[in-house]
Amino acid sequence: MITCKTIERRPMNPIPLEYALAHPFDGVDLPFLGPKRSGKVRDIYELDDRLVLITTDRLSAFDRILGLVPYKGQVLNQLAAFWFAQVADIIGSHFIESPDPNVTIGRKCRPLPVEVVVRGYISGVTSTALWYRYSQGERHIYGMDFPDGLRKNDALPTPIITPTTKARDGGHDERITSAEIVGRGLVSLPLWEQVCAAAIAVFQRGQAIARRAGLILVDTKYEFGLTDDGELLLIDEMHTPDSSRFWTAESYAKSTTENTENTENTENTEGREPENFDKEFIRLYYAANGYRGEGEPFPMPEALAVQTADRYIRAYEMLTARAFAPGDYPAGPRIERNLRAWSGL
Repeated sequence: MITCKTIERRPMNPIPLEYALAHPFDGVDLPFLGPKRSGKVRDIYELDDRLVLITTDRLSAFDRILGLVPYKGQVLNQLAAFWFAQVADIIGSHFIESPDPNVTIGRKCRPLPVEVVVRGYISGVTSTALWYRYSQGERHIYGMDFPDGLRKNDALPTPIITPTTKARDGGHDERITSAEIVGRGLVSLPLWEQVCAAAIAVFQRGQAIARRAGLILVDTKYEFGLTDDGELLLIDEMHTPDSSRFWTAESYAKSTTENTENTENTENTEGREPENFDKEFIRLYYAANGYRGEGEPFPMPEALAVQTADRYIRAYEMLTARAFAPGDYPAGPRIERNLRAWSGL
């Protein structure tokens, strides 16, 4: 078990995880911005044609809030801003500016009612994950046929899109096919084709950038929205440890070699899992301890929160090639100060 500690990756910039853990950022009330809406991870305020999106340290998995992870909100907010810039030549985003490490000012959009999941590998432990369905004996999944003999974490020949509905009021995301999306009138055929083309192109760009960082972008979730004039934009976040699955390339190569040598094993076991830099680390822990999303989850152990924070921060540094500069904690007063200055209210 890992105890709370300060991460010392660079002599001049220690990351005070222990202090942050003692002052968790679970949101902030800012009445001067108007009414607040709270999602699983973000607090949201509306100002005219803009959204103020405040990313908290809440960690959601299995469609449940499991606990708080130090600096997670900052990592997600700053990493999403980095990625939006990396794919701006492919598709625009809602991102306008970031007046605080945990805050994005975004354009208002009408979100599409589906989540676009792109997968480059067969993996995952949740009920909507491709590997979970395949391991239960299914071979026709998300409207696509898969051959026998695939092993957990195998690469797919080409990236595929396996959409889900958006869960509401604490419910679970549900699988849906592209044909059902169009057939139910959730998204028109021309728009859905545009969404799929953009999602694959953005995913492939992400894979290339991750590869240079020594990471593998395994799969990811995108959300899209439409502006009032009909422009399709990426919204929410992208290619973060919350919305994506990352493995280290070195550990994946090692796990693949070990499983190839063990010809009697048809599945990658937990001991041969690639090292991940995302919240799959949390999902695997909870699944190993008997929780897969049904009923109330057990509280996240502090040591697990610290381990997760370390992985998130390292993922940020590897992907961006930038040193992580932790914002001041408690985060609420800092965010209020910066948003008052930004808004002039």
